Amino acid sequence: MKKDFSKTLKNVKKNVVEYVLTNRLFISYCILALIATICIRKFTINSVFRIKPLITDLGLILLIGSFGYFVKPKNQFKYYFTCLIIINLTCLISSIYYRFFTSFASIGELATVGQTETVKGSIFDRLKIYDFIYIIIPFIFYLIHKKLLSSVYYSFIDKIEKSKKMFITTFCVGIVFVGYSLGVAKNSDYSRLAKQWNRLYIVERFGIIMYQVNDFVQYLTPQISSLFGQEKATELFNDYFNTKEKTKENKYTGVLTGKNIVFVHMESMQSFLMNLSFNGKDVTPNLKKLAKEGMHFTNFYPQVSTGTSSDTEFTLLTGLMPASSGTVFVSYYDRNYFTIPKYLASRGYETFSMHGNLSSMWNRNKAHPSLGYNSMYFGDVFDYTDKDVINLGINDSLFFKEAIPMLESIEKNNTNYMGTVITLSNHSPFKLASMHSNLDLTSHYEVTNDSGITQTLEKDYLSSTSVGEYIKSANYADNALGDFISYIKNSNYFNNTVFVFYGDHDAKLSRNEINYLYNLNPETGGVYKKGDKNYVLYDYYEHELNKKTPLIIWSKNKELQSIFKGEVTYTMGMYNVAATILNMYGIYNKYNVGEDIFTVKDNNLVIYPNGNILTNKVYYNNSTNEYKELTDEKIDKEYLDNIKSIAEKRLDVSNAIIVYNLLENKKMNGE
Repeated sequence: MKKDFSKTLKNVKKNVVEYVLTNRLFISYCILALIATICIRKFTINSVFRIKPLITDLGLILLIGSFGYFVKPKNQFKYYFTCLIIINLTCLISSIYYRFFTSFASIGELATVGQTETVKGSIFDRLKIYDFIYIIIPFIFYLIHKKLLSSVYYSFIDKIEKSKKMFITTFCVGIVFVGYSLGVAKNSDYSRLAKQWNRLYIVERFGIIMYQVNDFVQYLTPQISSLFGQEKATELFNDYFNTKEKTKENKYTGVLTGKNIVFVHMESMQSFLMNLSFNGKDVTPNLKKLAKEGMHFTNFYPQVSTGTSSDTEFTLLTGLMPASSGTVFVSYYDRNYFTIPKYLASRGYETFSMHGNLSSMWNRNKAHPSLGYNSMYFGDVFDYTDKDVINLGINDSLFFKEAIPMLESIEKNNTNYMGTVITLSNHSPFKLASMHSNLDLTSHYEVTNDSGITQTLEKDYLSSTSVGEYIKSANYADNALGDFISYIKNSNYFNNTVFVFYGDHDAKLSRNEINYLYNLNPETGGVYKKGDKNYVLYDYYEHELNKKTPLIIWSKNKELQSIFKGEVTYTMGMYNVAATILNMYGIYNKYNVGEDIFTVKDNNLVIYPNGNILTNKVYYNNSTNEYKELTDEKIDKEYLDNIKSIAEKRLDVSNAIIVYNLLENKKMNGE
């Protein structure tokens, strides 16, 4: 018995040694590829020790690598090296992309690669030293290859005719690993994988390679939508809208009839800035003043995905959600949508957009006409030089200055108009715009020495940080906005016009970066820790709730001022804007998933593209299936199940409209 066991053990050892000796290149490829996938999870979602994504990634690495056995030994290096380059390049792109969008890049977004020149400053600003590991890994593999080349390895394995057997074995092991990962997955995991709502969740549970494979499938789906999915999408669409109730009239129904409207899109402007001051000076004094003069929605949340600003433009004008994969402006711009510009254009309004960059940025030259803008004023019509550019386009100060005569000309030549003015300066890297702000971020604090003498000291720990640069950048943008408002107030024009100011999305700063603002220890330049006297809790939920942005309706018209005044505290999402504004024109658009905020009031749901849900009672985290209660009211399972069901339906039907162009043959009647 002992002899048999010992013999078996020797055979196993022999086979292992033989496998290692004859597959050194392949094993090196597998280990290095796996290290890259572990690193990307560590550097982004900080999820290293989960077994399932590790197994899934390894399984897919084996599946990809198994085809290398069909290549002659002397050419195997080229195959594995190419695979490693692709995997590491994917990880590098994902790492940088994550710092911008707290998400992972989609195949569809690669169509915007031509914009790299316009954002290269932002990209370089977000590079970290550890990103170079994705360059080092292929280099290490090359060195291993050179070492093997100098040995008899390649000539040795060239004599071994086991390629077919090795392919079958490796492929089957890969299938087993991937099969195990999928086999132990929950139904909710499959749902999220199929719908691609929550990219962070997919990478955390299934790994980066499975995410990319799945995303590629999702990308191909709309390209061949006529072959599958159309019938199911149409059924979903009909079931949802056949039971949808028409918006009930309220006190704001029709108040904007015959009035002009201009939306002012404020880049990366978050609401918390309006409550900040340093050394007696407000960070955003002009925005703060507008909020007091107009109607201020104090709990307003963007619902963006990877398209960020373009997602906001789309969602605000349509009342639909961003696409679950890719971006509407790039992948689905050619669909038919029912929008604010289209409804008002059908009533004789001139519709226009203004943007201080090239028309090709985020494909706006194609997307904006699709949304219903008749006229577009992009960077090529503005008078500026290179020194007038901050970040992605013309600086806000010059942009507003140049926009004013265009706005006046539009008013002179049209009875009514609707338009969107899109700012750009307050975009990362915030350092570029912050240099144009004189805001003093110096902290003043008192220190008492051993002799009992108290001194007032000054330190500026914020200016050189990301959050400090963001604060000063926002201050610059606010100053430019203030000049614009001052001109509007003193102008002979715009007496019949309402302005809607909104922040398009948060600054995309990490929780740690924002935490530095709330927990800065002015004596040390570090941060207060949990348990310290001055510590302020800033956890995941606080960070998410802090991402709200301003939404202000304002007019210099005294009559309109009497209508649009005070604070509106209902929890509101970007997709509520279209229904709310259209109701103010007496227009009802049946085919959206956002509702008029003055109709739903406290019963509103803010649904995020990743499946997270916010109400006035709770913030639900779709990734963890956890939640935070926002009132003293206890949240029960029935309430959670109900809002999750509503969220799923809205996400599904919105995406179906986008992907399958379900409004193509529908009538835009505005009933």
